[in-house]
Amino acid sequence: MKIENSSPARLVVVSNRGPYYLRMTKQGLKREKTVGGLVTSILPMLEKRGGGVWIAWGERAGRYPGAAGPSPFDLRYISLTEEQLQGYYLGVANNALWPLCHSFLGRVHYDDTEWETYRQVNAQFAEAVLEEAHDGEIVWVHDYHLALVPHLVRQARPESRLLFFWHIPFPPVELFRTLPWRREILEGLLASDIVGFHIPEYADNFVEAAVEILGAEARGDQLVYDGRNTQVLARPIGIDYEAVSRTSRARVIEERARRIRQNLNGQQIILGVERMDYTKGIFERLEAMERLLERRPELYGRVTLIQIVTPSRNNIEAYRQKKRETDEIVGRINGRFSDGFWMPIRYLYRSFTPAELMAYYRAADIALVTPLRDGLNLVAKEYIACRPEADGVLILSEFAGVSQQLPEALLVNPYDRQDMVEALGRALAMEKPEQRERMLLMQKRIKEQDISWWADEFLSRVDDLAAAKPIHRYSLGERDMKPVQPMPLVGIG
Repeated sequence: MKIENSSPARLVVVSNRGPYYLRMTKQGLKREKTVGGLVTSILPMLEKRGGGVWIAWGERAGRYPGAAGPSPFDLRYISLTEEQLQGYYLGVANNALWPLCHSFLGRVHYDDTEWETYRQVNAQFAEAVLEEAHDGEIVWVHDYHLALVPHLVRQARPESRLLFFWHIPFPPVELFRTLPWRREILEGLLASDIVGFHIPEYADNFVEAAVEILGAEARGDQLVYDGRNTQVLARPIGIDYEAVSRTSRARVIEERARRIRQNLNGQQIILGVERMDYTKGIFERLEAMERLLERRPELYGRVTLIQIVTPSRNNIEAYRQKKRETDEIVGRINGRFSDGFWMPIRYLYRSFTPAELMAYYRAADIALVTPLRDGLNLVAKEYIACRPEADGVLILSEFAGVSQQLPEALLVNPYDRQDMVEALGRALAMEKPEQRERMLLMQKRIKEQDISWWADEFLSRVDDLAAAKPIHRYSLGERDMKPVQPMPLVGIG
C-alpha cells in the first residue's frame, strides 16, 4: 500500500530542525530548504501525504503555510533562547547523546544543568504538540533531541496516537548505562505506541536497555512497561527514489556532470560527500587515499578524490578540531603528490544544493561512503538512485546502518587502512558487467524500500497494535518486513 493511494489521518511531525529556513524579503516570506538526512527523507513523505503540520525550532517563531503545492501542510516554529540552544542542542544533544550513541565515549560530556534545559525544551515542544494535534491525528516525533516529548504528551492526553523514530544508532546497553538520565530517556520513548530504528542491531540494543534498566518485559516485538505496550520496529528510512532518479537525468544535471568529468581530463573520479563530523571517517578516508598513491604510483594523474564536506556545528570545538585536521591532511597529500597540473584531492568545503550533488553523483565512478559509525547514510542511496546506466561502484563502511540493505557494495572496515586501500584498488579495476550486476540489485532494493514504503510500514500499524507478534530479532529478513531480498551474486567474489 502506498501513502498517496490512501486517505490518511492528519499527521503532526515533530523534529528539532524544520524543513525550511524562513526569511523575510521585499517579495515576502522566502523558504529555503534545510540540509540534513532527516529533512531530506521526511519532507517528501509529508508532501505526498498532504494535510498536516510540522513542528520544529526556528528563528522566526510562529505558524506559517508550507510550500505551495498539491499537498500543502503548515509549519509551526518554536523560538528558543541562546541559553536553551546551548544546553539542549549543543549540550545534551551534541555533547552527550550524539557521541554516546555513535560509541565515542571519550567525547561524551554530561552536565545536569544542560539536562534541565533539555527537559524544558522538550516540554516546550510537547506543549506545541498539544496545541496542534487533534483527536485521531497521528503525532510522529523524530530523533534524540526530543526523546521526552512522547511521555509529556501521553501524560496530558493518554489516548494520543504517538510514533517515535530514532534516526541515529542506539548504543549497546553497557555504553547507554553511563548516561545519568537513562531512565527518563527510556521512559520518554516507551510512552510511544511505536518506536522505530533503522536496523535490528539498534532495536535489540534498545530492547535490552529497557529490560535491564527499567525492568520492562519483552514480548515478541512488544515492550510492556508501566501498563503500556510499545511496538519496536526496525525499518531503514528510504529516499524518494523516483524523484531523485528522475531529477538526476535532467539535461542541466547531465551537463554539469559532463563538465566535472571534462575538467578532470577523463580521470577516474572517487567521490566522498559528508558533513563535517568526527563520526564520518573523513580523515581515515584521506589517509587511505594517501596510502593508495604511495603503493600505486601508476595511478598518478589518473585518479582524483573529490571530497565534499558541508560545514556543521562550527561552534563546537570537536568539529573545529576535525576541520583543522582535514585541512592539514589535504594539504599534506596534495603537497606530496601534485605535479603542478594534477591534484589527487579536490577538497570542497561548503554547502551544496541537491542538484549540485546530483551532478557529482552522476560524474563519479566510485562513491566512497566510509563513516566510522552512522545510523543509516542516505548518500549511499542517493548515489545509487543517480546511476541511470547502472554503472559505478559503491564502497561502504560496514559500520553504516545502510550496509545491511546493500550487501552488493564493497564493504570495508574504515579503521583498517589496508582494507580501504584494497577496496579502492578493486573498485578502480572493476569491469562494467560486474558494476552493473551489483548496481541493479541495489537499485531494485532501494527503489522498493523507498520513503513511501518506510512511512507506510509505521503508519499502517498505528491502528493495529493490540495483537502480539511472534518473538523475533527484528531482522530485516523477517517475513512481516516485506523486503526485496538480496539476490545471489553470480561470479562475484
